[in-house]
Amino acid sequence: MKKVVLLFSLIAIVAVQANAQKKKSYQSSDPSNYETALGVRLNPWVVGFTIKHFIQGPHAIEGLVTTNHSHKTNVTFTALYEYNWNIGVPELNMYAGGGAHVGFYDRRDYDWDRYIDKGKGTYVSPGLDGIIGIEYTFKKIPLNISADLKPYVQFVGPTNYLGEEIGGVSARYTF
Repeated sequence: MKKVVLLFSLIAIVAVQANAQKKKSYQSSDPSNYETALGVRLNPWVVGFTIKHFIQGPHAIEGLVTTNHSHKTNVTFTALYEYNWNIGVPELNMYAGGGAHVGFYDRRDYDWDRYIDKGKGTYVSPGLDGIIGIEYTFKKIPLNISADLKPYVQFVGPTNYLGEEIGGVSARYTF
């Protein structure tokens, strides 16, 4: 799974560099003060990569590839739509939206009942995600930091890690 995450990250970096455009300037009605941002997302249990791209005006898409620290063979791919708006300062935005994910989980780590019934193996679990957060983009350096809550529901398997993996902070390079 580490190779899959590394490969996906490499593809994302190359794709973003191929489509990179000039950085946007601030407009009072437009919260998108950067075009694309690439970085890391962390919480005490989860680590991963994040890429956020503004489509037009306040509309953005974000992709996440995450894994659990203690269960390194598990990986989740998430795609989100986010609506952004300014809150007082041009560099400070809030965002909210939703999307979907697909996770590849080891039965022993995430679904003990299936592990007892079927033994070792991996199962795939699709699900729906919501997101609400706040972000700050620095004016003088190409850095964006954010904190968010990202609740989710899985269609297959347990959701017993929902409480641990619900929030996160991200640091991204903007361009």
